[in-house]
Amino acid sequence: MDARDAELKKELDATLQARRELGVEYESALVDSFLEKVDQRIDGAVERRVRRQMAEQQMVVARGSRSPKATDSWGERFGFGIVSLVLAIPLSAIGGGVGHLPGLLVAWIGIVGVNAVQVARTNPGLFRGRRRGSSQDSEWED
Repeated sequence: MDARDAELKKELDATLQARRELGVEYESALVDSFLEKVDQRIDGAVERRVRRQMAEQQMVVARGSRSPKATDSWGERFGFGIVSLVLAIPLSAIGGGVGHLPGLLVAWIGIVGVNAVQVARTNPGLFRGRRRGSSQDSEWED
């Protein structure tokens, strides 16, 4: 139980004590007052959470990147590269032994293709290139 829960418990105890002292005729006013305090507490918590998420989104936009995923880590990318290189050795041997140069080329095109897909998945904006300015910004047009 944190400090806010203890404070809310004190408010509830005070409301119940006031009901005992004032009687049943003030019960709805006391309950409304307590619920208003609970509502304010919830609103404050939601507001803090929304502000924190907005700040996180603004940081992502300011950095010009996407929000990180739990599976999109440096270790995953490094591991994928190592596995790719380790598997490249037997694939090269099989492709070169069975198909000679064309087989070796097919094996390496497959290896490069798999790695390109992995890079495109983890860095979606990498292959899009830079956006050109609008035609209004061009110095060559009249």
